[in-house]
Amino acid sequence: MWDFFWDFPSTISLPLDDWIDTIVKWIAIEGDAIFDFIGDKLLYLLVRLERGLLWVPWWVVILVFAAAGWRLLGRKMALGVVLSMTLIGALGFWDPAMQTLAIVIAASILAVITGVPIGIVVGRSNILGQIIRPLLDLMQTMPSFVYLIPVLMVFPLGPVPALIATFIYAIPPVIRLTDLGIRQVASDVVEAAHAFGSTSWQLLVRVQLPLAMPTIMAGINQTIMMALSMVVIAAMIGAGGLGSEVLRGIGRLEVGHGFASGISIVVMAVIIDRLTQGLVRQEEPQD
Repeated sequence: MWDFFWDFPSTISLPLDDWIDTIVKWIAIEGDAIFDFIGDKLLYLLVRLERGLLWVPWWVVILVFAAAGWRLLGRKMALGVVLSMTLIGALGFWDPAMQTLAIVIAASILAVITGVPIGIVVGRSNILGQIIRPLLDLMQTMPSFVYLIPVLMVFPLGPVPALIATFIYAIPPVIRLTDLGIRQVASDVVEAAHAFGSTSWQLLVRVQLPLAMPTIMAGINQTIMMALSMVVIAAMIGAGGLGSEVLRGIGRLEVGHGFASGISIVVMAVIIDRLTQGLVRQEEPQD
């Protein structure tokens, strides 16, 4: 009798894990043809992107990034990009870095083309906002490892489940900040647009989106950085790239290899972060 008050009673249980397993297995079986089709298309996209980055000479890639840095943030940024990307190559991680960049680009593109429309719809609907925001909170607080489990139930080990897990992990910021940007447009501006006879589409394209663009770009910046932060975890299911080099260093107790590959990830993160922040600043209204 006293055990009831001391230990949590086994008669009170909620088999949430069994319910989720049943749902995921049903989806995997019933949607097998659809998942095969999606997997083939994503693999084609990823392979083409990765081969393209590896086919381009290394100095051309550096020049392109340096030119972007010069255009957005000036000569110091361009010089920093050149030195940083040269460091990645000098450490011997150029090819893995391009593989990582391919996954980050692909996942970010998918997140943006999916998340921005969702954010726009949520930003223009209070009901949807009340439904989506708790879901985004859940997605952003859930451990990143959790995203690997359901993806592996429907896709085999390889770059495709890594890409999808990265996409799912990275999409919340762009949805949240697109929603925020649309909602932050001043109500008197919206009323003025209505007074001049703007349709709902014209209001969105000519008023709300231009004014919300700095916030949307900030969301895209965060999405790209979250995609890059997933590279080591995604390497556990076959993503390759710099993440796999880090895991190799850990698995073989090669501290130098793991440290050097980790430095390469940090350098790439800094470059991408600064460039995307430069894009955000360009979208901000000038005084």
